[in-house]
Amino acid sequence: MIRVLLADDQSLVRAGFKALLDAQRDIEVAGEAADGEEAVRKVRELRPDVVLMDIRMPLLDGLAATRKITEEPDLNDVKVVMLTTFELDEYVFEAIRSGASGFLVKDTEPEELLRAVRAVVGGDALLSPGVTRRLIAEFAARSKEPASAEPLGELTEREREVMALVGIGLSNEEIARRLVVSPLTAKTHVSRTMVKLGARDRAQLVVLAYESGLVRPGWLG
Repeated sequence: MIRVLLADDQSLVRAGFKALLDAQRDIEVAGEAADGEEAVRKVRELRPDVVLMDIRMPLLDGLAATRKITEEPDLNDVKVVMLTTFELDEYVFEAIRSGASGFLVKDTEPEELLRAVRAVVGGDALLSPGVTRRLIAEFAARSKEPASAEPLGELTEREREVMALVGIGLSNEEIARRLVVSPLTAKTHVSRTMVKLGARDRAQLVVLAYESGLVRPGWLG
């Protein structure tokens, strides 16, 4: 059973998500929070698998709450999906850097929300359709000078290649076609790379790809 915490200051939004999620056989709503501080407390108390976190909330916004959650080693297994009203919310870029596993717009289709919850539990990053490459391009545009590539020293040449492809927004299936391997093999390479670098999920792998200089602005096709 996948346990979800709903963090949103609008009770109607929480009620809608709760009705959808609780209707699934493999998902249950473990708790709710109306502000960021309550969300952090509830995460520590309930240890949900996934937090659906609104970006704009009182007392502590979703970005700060996400940072608190992802910085606590004991909460490393908790995945945060940011919820935003607009696809180009100015905080989305920082949310990914803060450790969020992805984000969804609130008016996303129900099936997409369910897929998101299940995907992040499996370690995948989740971004609304059509947003992935725009978000990565935005990250590239704002990136500082690349940091030392020393942390990548443990990676094999193939793992570096796979990480670079993740960094430009390719899915496992697209990586498999590019490298002429099976999707399972591509997924294995991605998983091993994440483990070696201590990345929480695919979204953080994208950040590391840019920060290490493995992928640079202008590579996006």
